[in-house]
Amino acid sequence: MESLAQRAALLRESLHKSQQVTDAVVSILGSFDSRLSALDSAMRPIQVRTHAVRTAHENIDRTLRSADVILTQFDRTREAEREIQKGPHENLQGFLDAVDRLRSIERFFSSNRSYRSSDGVLNHVNSLLSKALVKMEGEFQNQLSQRSKPMEPDRLFDCLPSTLRPSSESQPEENQQNSEPAVYSPPALIEPKFVPLLSKLAQQLVQAGCQQQCSEIYSEARASALESSLKNLGVEKLSKDEVQKMPWEILESKIGNWIHFMRIAVKLLFAGERQLCDQVFECSQSLRDKCFAAITKNSLATLLSFGEAIAMSKRSPEKLFVLLDMYEIMCELQTEIDTIFVGESCSQMRDSALSLTKCLAQTAQKTFSDFEEAVEKDATKNIHTDGTVHPLTSYVINYVKFLFDYQSTLKQLFQEFKKDDGTGSELAAVTMKIMQALQNNLDAKAKQYKDPALMHIFLMNNIHYIVKSVRRSEAKDLLGDDWIQRHRRIVQQNANQYRRIAWSKGQGLTSSGGSGQVGSEGSNSSGASRAAVKERFRSFNVLFEEIYQKQCSWSVPDTELRESLRLAVAEILLPAYRSFIKRFGPLIENSKAPGKYVKHTPEQLELLLGNLFEGKQERA
Repeated sequence: MESLAQRAALLRESLHKSQQVTDAVVSILGSFDSRLSALDSAMRPIQVRTHAVRTAHENIDRTLRSADVILTQFDRTREAEREIQKGPHENLQGFLDAVDRLRSIERFFSSNRSYRSSDGVLNHVNSLLSKALVKMEGEFQNQLSQRSKPMEPDRLFDCLPSTLRPSSESQPEENQQNSEPAVYSPPALIEPKFVPLLSKLAQQLVQAGCQQQCSEIYSEARASALESSLKNLGVEKLSKDEVQKMPWEILESKIGNWIHFMRIAVKLLFAGERQLCDQVFECSQSLRDKCFAAITKNSLATLLSFGEAIAMSKRSPEKLFVLLDMYEIMCELQTEIDTIFVGESCSQMRDSALSLTKCLAQTAQKTFSDFEEAVEKDATKNIHTDGTVHPLTSYVINYVKFLFDYQSTLKQLFQEFKKDDGTGSELAAVTMKIMQALQNNLDAKAKQYKDPALMHIFLMNNIHYIVKSVRRSEAKDLLGDDWIQRHRRIVQQNANQYRRIAWSKGQGLTSSGGSGQVGSEGSNSSGASRAAVKERFRSFNVLFEEIYQKQCSWSVPDTELRESLRLAVAEILLPAYRSFIKRFGPLIENSKAPGKYVKHTPEQLELLLGNLFEGKQERA
């Protein structure tokens, strides 16, 4: 217990000493705190001054940096000003770069209006931009004036497919059909190296709000170049009255040129203008369309006006083919016109082109109907006295042959006027109507012949000419074998009628029957019988000479038909004549002057028949 008490006493003494140490430490620390507070109070002004200095340095740095930026903008402004003062003539690209710098400077000071110098700089920059704008307009106009030269015809011809160039020989149609599609290469209307600069000038003017001035400058320069190009090519500004009063021979040539001009204008010149507009005004779709419309409006109107004058002129059969040519080229170009003349600004021009196409179609269709009517009502009185093919027949057949060169165009034409019920007039039906109209007219003309035999020669010649021409043309497939066979029968019927009417009387005179008994073969006892035979020979000679004289002047132009008809006449006449000569010739031979009655042997008669239908006078 004593030891335990000693330990407890020691522990208390240790604790007491620890407390004293703690109190001493606390006392010391307390004195440090007061000293630190005093030090902190003493250091605070120094810290404040140090922070202020640091902040001042930072502010100075920021100010210097800002001043550097501003000074840089001032330097850029001075550099740009020098370029603006020099103008765009010496260095257009440098001038444009200077304008871009000025716009950048304007944006900088506009977004930093707190700078005291901002307003002054902005006023100066805007003044420079105004001066630059005036100079850019002048340069834009100057560049376009210098670069917008009319295209020479030879240059345009070089852009055409080889088969359409004036210097190239026409290739056979089969070769053209088998060749590759025609390629048109629109020419570069302005040298390509200058187009980007024009585009930049246009962009600057548009950004400055000068769309109207820019559009007018560009449109005026390019429209003048385009109109001069067409004039050099041969395009004339003709009023509708001038066109309609022009002689057909001259007008036909001008129509051929017009078709060529339309192809060149749309596929080369207008296509080139559209391409150039798209490049120069890349910054504005509406401006592209507006400028293109302004440039091409008058030129397109001049071309379409000529076509309209033709479509509205007095209709005549010979105009049908040129109308079809014109309709054909307008159909060919319609898709390209719709593509090139795109946009609201060009809508009226697209409508005008489509209106001409429809007008040409209507006029061609009416001309076609007029032709059918004119064929049936042709009142030509000057029929040929030899019964040959009438000019109307050859004219109509050649007309129909030419029509078959336009089969696809005509089918398209008829399709446009097809009735809603689907019963539109097709080429075959129309061709048959024309043929029937011709046949009706020929029937009427045939009645003008007083000699029925010659009437049938006339019909035979003309119908045969029609059939033969059809068989040798594309109309054969269109009209069909039934039509051909039916009209061949008509030819044969007229040939038969001719033989019956022209030679039946002569055949009767040489037949062994007839009036008057002549007695037995070789009998000389009956004077009356000999007299009757002489009269029969005399009558035959007179009748044959009369028929021969007439029919040598008649004409059967077709060699095969002429020989066939001669043979048919010989088959009627010669057997009867030979029989008559054989039976009654001896009776005449024993009489006085037998040659007076038996003028021709059967062989001589056959030779004479070989001269028929030559269209010239012969004596038997």
